[in-house]
Parts: sequence; structure tokens; C-alpha cells
Amino acid sequence: LEEFFVNVPEQGGSRIIAPGTPNPGVIHFVSPGKTGKLGVFRIETQKTAGNGKLSTSGLGSDTEAKEQVKVGFEYFKGNLSRIAANNQFSDHEFHLHFVDLQMSGNSHSSSLAALIASCSTLLAKPMQESMVVLGSITLGGVINPVQDLAGSMQVALEAGATKILIPMASAMDIPTVPAETFTKFQVSFYSDPVDAVYKALGVH
Repeated sequence: LEEFFVNVPEQGGSRIIAPGTPNPGVIHFVSPGKTGKLGVFRIETQKTAGNGKLSTSGLGSDTEAKEQVKVGFEYFKGNLSRIAANNQFSDHEFHLHFVDLQMSGNSHSSSLAALIASCSTLLAKPMQESMVVLGSITLGGVINPVQDLAGSMQVALEAGATKILIPMASAMDIPTVPAETFTKFQVSFYSDPVDAVYKALGVH
């Protein structure tokens, strides 16, 4: 007469995003992959002594995916004074490793996630627990709205996320998200890339 608890996928027993606070530089985001299918991606970041260089792995020879990372990293360098004035970015090298968690093909909209990963690593501040980032940015810091907000939130929910970061530019699409999906999240909106960094890392 012993009791056993068995996790089944419907209960989120096979969660992609593990509960608990991640290490600094570990970021989860949802975006369409190269195949067009929405998927969850993880960035793992390493910081070593160096001279401000960026390297990536996990993207193969996909130049468009690498270009997106560069956009986030260049924004990070150019706006460091707004994010972490006293941190010497040029004393470090940053390595961003990409993991395609659902076989969707490389993400071509990882710029914002790459920015947050770089900031999280430099500041040694982890991303909020069970949070997923949506949206991407241009080199000038313009926010791109989420292409499929309802689908993205559903994918995030199934992966185990409980917090989600959404661009204000996508607020008008909220009526497309089923209430039973939307209400499962603690939602934060961001209006510019630095705002997104602060909200993702839970700093003010």
C-alpha cells in the first residue's frame, strides 16, 4: 500500500525549463526556428578574462543566426553605461552557447535574449526563475513585436515557464491569447531593451 507519484507530460513533469533560479547568463526564450516552428531556446554564457570579444557556439554555419547575436552584443556594448556603468566590459570575453531545445532549427530573432544573457553574465545576476523572453531588437534598439504571441505563450507554458517578458509593442495582440494561457503567467512588459534587461534580471 505504498504511494508513488509518477510525472506525466500533461502535468509538466517533463519540463524543459527547470524550476529554481538559473545561473547568471542562462536565458530561455521562445521564437520561431529556422524551420518556422516555434520553439524554446536556451543561451548559456561564459565570461573569461579577455578584451571584449564575443564568440558563439551551437549555431553551426548559420550566418543569420550569428548576426542576430551580434546585434544584441553590439547593443550591449553601446549601452553599457545605462546598464552597468562601473563594470569593465573590455576586461572580459563572452562566449554564448545556443541550445535548440525543441529541434526547431536556429532562431533568427535572438538579439534581445543575447543582450540579456550578456548583461546577466557581466553583472553576475541571474534571470528571474522560470522566465521566458519574447521579442527581438534592431541594432538601434527598436523593439520588434512578437510574431505569434498566443503560440509563443503556449509553447512557453508547456515548457514550464511561469513568468514571461513581452514587448509593449505586442500588447495589442493580447486578445488573441486564450485567457487560460495568459492567466498562468506573471507577465512583465518592456518598452525598450534596457527596460527588458532590468525586468528579466529583477533589478531596478
